Amino acid sequence: MSKYLFLLLLLLLSGTHSANAGAPAKRQIVVAQNGSGDFRTIQEAINSLPKGGGQLPVVFIKNGTYREKVTIDGKPGLVLRGQSEKGVVITISQANAYFRCDAANAGRWDVATLNLRDSPGMTLEQLTVVNSYGADHPNGETLACPNSPGGKITINSADHQMALYTGANTTRLVVRHCTFRTLGNDTVSPWDKEDGLYYFADCTMEGSVDFYCPRGWAYAENCRFICHNLNAAIWHDGSMNKDAKTVLKNCTFTGDKDWKLGRYHHDSQFYLVNCRFDKNMADADIYPAPSGDSAPMWGRRVYYSNCHRDGGDYAWLHDNLATASNAPTPQQITANWTFGGRWNVDPKAPKMPAPSPVAKDSIAERMLYYQRLDGGWPKAIGEHKIDYNQQLSAVQKATLTDDAGRNDATIDNNATTHEITYLLHAFTTTSNPAYRKAAEKGISYLLKMQYPNGGFPQFYPDLSSYHHQITYNDDAMIRVLRLLRAITERKGDYASVDQNLRLKAQQAVERGIDCILKTQYVQNGKLTAWCAQYDEKTLQPAKARNFELPSLSGSETVGIVEFLMQIENPSPEVKKAIDSAVAWLQEVKMPGYTVKTIKDPKQPKGFDRVIERDASSTIWARFYDLETNKPIYVGRNSEKKNSLAEIEYERRTGYGYAGTWPQTLLAKEYPEWQQKWEKK
Repeated sequence: MSKYLFLLLLLLLSGTHSANAGAPAKRQIVVAQNGSGDFRTIQEAINSLPKGGGQLPVVFIKNGTYREKVTIDGKPGLVLRGQSEKGVVITISQANAYFRCDAANAGRWDVATLNLRDSPGMTLEQLTVVNSYGADHPNGETLACPNSPGGKITINSADHQMALYTGANTTRLVVRHCTFRTLGNDTVSPWDKEDGLYYFADCTMEGSVDFYCPRGWAYAENCRFICHNLNAAIWHDGSMNKDAKTVLKNCTFTGDKDWKLGRYHHDSQFYLVNCRFDKNMADADIYPAPSGDSAPMWGRRVYYSNCHRDGGDYAWLHDNLATASNAPTPQQITANWTFGGRWNVDPKAPKMPAPSPVAKDSIAERMLYYQRLDGGWPKAIGEHKIDYNQQLSAVQKATLTDDAGRNDATIDNNATTHEITYLLHAFTTTSNPAYRKAAEKGISYLLKMQYPNGGFPQFYPDLSSYHHQITYNDDAMIRVLRLLRAITERKGDYASVDQNLRLKAQQAVERGIDCILKTQYVQNGKLTAWCAQYDEKTLQPAKARNFELPSLSGSETVGIVEFLMQIENPSPEVKKAIDSAVAWLQEVKMPGYTVKTIKDPKQPKGFDRVIERDASSTIWARFYDLETNKPIYVGRNSEKKNSLAEIEYERRTGYGYAGTWPQTLLAKEYPEWQQKWEKK
């Protein structure tokens, strides 16, 4: 090829590339069932779009009934626009219970006809979205389901059958002139409870219980609600932020006879302004669900202004905006006001200033850096115990971020339980959602590490060496169970924990108690005490470190008994376990002795630890022989000795071989427990 021909070819190729590069991006793609558009199905059109950002074309859907489940994932800013609200119908028939029969779908909620994930800034316009399961199966049905007891599942016609579901990071959602219809629960479920911002205008929503159930911040105006259940039409979860709220303005409600307006399971905040209700509405104010939080952290927050019922108002349906925080007027309650400056969605309404930065706790901030990706925390970095009072340099922060994937998380030495407790308190004092989120991630870690038999290993996911054993040593497992029980009982700072985690925590505590009862050591047919570690498969006493042989514990047994004594209405099995352990502690006590630390300049540390006679004192050994109940003292050579003096100096002064651990239990706590429960 000559030089001139080669240059000409380059110019031609360059021109072609420039022309393509300069072509304007397509502003709209069309979906039409008859083939007159770019695609015949909505999902095909969605799948054709790039994921993750950039200017996306409008997906315009021509009139027709589209029988397909649509999932939009990673399409921020997408506009889905129908030709007409009544003319474009997207429909499936699916119950969530059956969807979850597939093990791969366990715990998932994207059962809706239209599912949105990781797509902030989306707009839906002029669509009808239907999940027709309830209409198709008015009497429900029984189906094969491998994940259910007996291999079958019976599905109620009003089971969860969502029309719209949005997961995490699908915030700033605008929905106009759309209809969402099911005959089941949770028809419209925008569920990003941390950052969810949702705007509905001129929409129709129809369904069974809680069929409009936003989490976070939601504003609905000029919408119509049709209720086919006697429990509740609307619902809200505002538990992640005190300011979160659901506002319904200029809306109408109709329903079956005696339908109820609304309820909540968690902290929530309702504002209803200029709303109208048909005469079928029951005389029942928005109420806390029996299975929900009986005492919300921020109290009951339900407000009405100029709302009326056909046929006469009920006593509770009175104006009470003056009792709301900052006493807003009806005119002030706009979409922008609802979102509190997080999103000024309405250009005609006054703009709201961005919310003040969330308060921070310096120790909690450092805890966030130390948290591992699996949700737990280590007890040390290398040989250095973690000190949250120490400032972190930029280099240390970067290193901790890089090391977040390490598998050194543990419940030993109060690790993980301490951080969860502190972070929940920090959330209570600052309302910083990052702290509760980290704490709940830690709680999930604890739930994940529990064995099916109820025991907890010392480390997870590192199960090497003795880390895999069920560990009562140093009260590791008992601390976890105490924390989970406090979550279950919603005590103090633990009241803020998500309800789903609370239910799981309750189940974990029950499994833990079962494990405790099964591991109580039987000696010659008689229940005695507990050991520090157990094999997680055989539930037999196990060795940990060289100086921690299989043996009955005069220390760990105390923590276990104290935990069991806190059970309300204890079963006969629990009572027997407590009585037997206390009897054993009485049997093996060492009256007339005490443990002393004495000065001894000849020793490396200048002191020594000894057991001496003292008529006024009673002590217990840390370890007792499994068969003879005799105190044993074990050093790093793993040899049993009969006295503390026979143990090497380093262990003798560096480990607690004897103490008064059961003293308060026997003198005060157990007698009080006996008086309360033994006669019942």
